Amino acid sequence: MTQTYRTIFLSDIHLGTPDCQAEILIDFLRQHDAPTIYLVGDIVDCWRMKRKGFYWPQSHNDVVQKLLRKARKGTRIIYVPGNHDELLREYQGVHFGGIEVRERDVFETADGKRLLVIHGDEFDMVVMNHRWLAHLGDIAYGFAMWTNKWHNRSRKLLGLRYWSFSRWAKLKVKSAVNFISDFEEVLADEARKHGADGVICGHIHHAANEMRGGIRYINTGDWVESCTAVVEHSDGRMEIIDWSRRISDKAGQLAKVEPLKQITGTRDQAA
Repeated sequence: MTQTYRTIFLSDIHLGTPDCQAEILIDFLRQHDAPTIYLVGDIVDCWRMKRKGFYWPQSHNDVVQKLLRKARKGTRIIYVPGNHDELLREYQGVHFGGIEVRERDVFETADGKRLLVIHGDEFDMVVMNHRWLAHLGDIAYGFAMWTNKWHNRSRKLLGLRYWSFSRWAKLKVKSAVNFISDFEEVLADEARKHGADGVICGHIHHAANEMRGGIRYINTGDWVESCTAVVEHSDGRMEIIDWSRRISDKAGQLAKVEPLKQITGTRDQAA
């Protein structure tokens, strides 16, 4: 059954890279719908494709086709580019197959709150002032993801839950924690300058929904590791959906139920 919300926010999908969890995103898009969908930057990873060469498997094409199909059926889709797909910022106001490109937007919730929608890279001093360092960091992140992928294949064989090195590092390493905190403060301040009640952003791959000095700070997370989205309910309530965790929990429940069915079936036959 499809769950319908008032608005869905997605960011940091990174199509064009092996790290993109396209199949999981397609599953999410099949089961969730909304009259308005915001794509909050880094949807396509032009950086990685320029450096590594063209990478575009069928699953990535399926994500694009799924979004275009929703647009054809009347869904309003607004694309706010990030740093990895910054080329699209030159096409502000242009429509591509029903998808409108905007540099930023101010979104009004069902309960009248005004939220600034922005990717957030403009407030990352490394990205803005040290581009070479940002690209170097992207290479290091790619290597960490490659290592993490093989580690989790071993964990899957052992029946263990997916473990994210990047998420663990962000929560445990002091400098990363400080960076996230500073980023949240700066974005909240930017919303305040625009007279908004809050901000919805992406960029740092760390989902959040919290108050910062009277400003609602919401980060959509990513579809590389956490596989999270932000949805707005019909009453204006904002919620983070951790889709990978829900899938994992469902799989765990099925794994517990199946042996029970087998045991029950055996007893029934014996009877």
